[in-house]
Amino acid sequence: MRIRIVGAGAMGRGIAQWAATAGHTVELCDVRTEAVTAALDFVRTMLDRAVQKGRLSAEDGAAALERLVPLDDPWAAGPDVELVIEAVREDLGTKAEVFGRLEKALPASAVFATNTSSLSVTRIAATLEDPTRLAGLHFFNPVPLMKIVEIVPGAATRPEIPRVLTALVEGCGHRAVTVADTPGFLVNHAGRGLVTEALALLEESVADPAGIDRIARDLLGLRMGPFELMDLTGLDVTAAVIDSIWEGFRYADRLRPSYLTPNRVAAGLHGRKTGRGWFAYGDDAPTAAAEPPVTGNADRPVHVVGDAADSDAAALREALSAAGAAVERGTGPSADALVLVPVWGTTVAAAVAAHGLPAGRTFGVDPLPPAGRRRVLAVTAAADPAAAHDARAVLARAADGGEPYAVSVVRDTAGSVAQRLLASIVSVAASIAERSLATPADIDLAVTTGLGYPVGPLAWGDRIGAGRMLELQQALHTTTGDPRHRPSRWVTERAQLGLALADPGTSPDDCL
Repeated sequence: MRIRIVGAGAMGRGIAQWAATAGHTVELCDVRTEAVTAALDFVRTMLDRAVQKGRLSAEDGAAALERLVPLDDPWAAGPDVELVIEAVREDLGTKAEVFGRLEKALPASAVFATNTSSLSVTRIAATLEDPTRLAGLHFFNPVPLMKIVEIVPGAATRPEIPRVLTALVEGCGHRAVTVADTPGFLVNHAGRGLVTEALALLEESVADPAGIDRIARDLLGLRMGPFELMDLTGLDVTAAVIDSIWEGFRYADRLRPSYLTPNRVAAGLHGRKTGRGWFAYGDDAPTAAAEPPVTGNADRPVHVVGDAADSDAAALREALSAAGAAVERGTGPSADALVLVPVWGTTVAAAVAAHGLPAGRTFGVDPLPPAGRRRVLAVTAAADPAAAHDARAVLARAADGGEPYAVSVVRDTAGSVAQRLLASIVSVAASIAERSLATPADIDLAVTTGLGYPVGPLAWGDRIGAGRMLELQQALHTTTGDPRHRPSRWVTERAQLGLALADPGTSPDDCL
């Protein structure tokens, strides 16, 4: 295929390298000829590096360079061009001008694709004489390494075009997902679940950014915590995406932005690129503060709240007993015992009130099985600090002389940190599925490939179970009264029907 790429910046040159390496002839052009020269030099360097590392043979690298054709004029006639990929700046007027001029220069058979990450594909297409020829083809940076591409049909896009683009993407070794033309498309939309809930937790002073990140990594198994991720992406970029998706979905509660970000953006606290965001960067940046050491009496007796039918309580008792902790088996705590409450969408304070527990020595424990060596202890405003030190020491114990657990201490909140992050991740993905913006399989594929999550959000919810996820959403909603936690129809329905969250289910069309 002969492909013309208009725009030789970071995305354009990455797409050019990807397509040329896969065997396609690539015309690379830009209104700035120096950008084309710089892009070709960059691609040459990347191909040489791939050859040196043994990922590409010298012959294949040379052949890929031969397939790169620099153009001085982006609007030059191209009777053999089959596909145009536009990768210019994110501005509707600029993109409309580019495609308007290309429409006059290239044959009607050439398919047009925009690499927009935030603009409506339909609105871009509407500026063309023939809006049926254009679709979104959204790559992620760096293109050769981020092996996922979103294919976004506009309202008028011809039905065969997504199939053509899917074949191209998959033929070049990447994965393709088809998603509706909606704000944020798929990956950016799905990613809001983690970041918006992390900001909400910070608003409530449940934990600081470093503490939330530790829990996200060690309990949920994420490669990066949400605040590290915002600093890497740039808070200015993240805040703009959050706001645009929230506004695009008519101010949906589940996507509600935080009041924390506007002032930080205005202050230039954008993250790594400015030297300071949620954390400090650079040679002169102070080293991150270490977690306080675990102290206290690890031999103090503990009482776990929950009867024999409570699986969370039983699992915690068993784990602590195996680690040699003094776990009481009576119906109520002794006068000196620490009281541990496995919370699932609820608060420790509610358990204290409901069961008449001693407020000073009652603490919450997140029952989510941790991906790493960390547990979370939730403390209420009435907690005795000395008792909290002891509870932290008890939770740090490991069975059979294993590596002790790190223990995060957080403010009591409905569901604790990891549950709220996970519930939000699953809820946002479920809202995408229930609107039919993408298939469940594509949602999970896009998120694992594009965001690096350990498992897709719907499959992640299935590990917990649809019924238990519904119980979590209901408890969060009831406890907080916040509509952001309202149970999604997708989770509710699948829990009621005994279906998996990743199961697309039967549609009316299946029955015709």
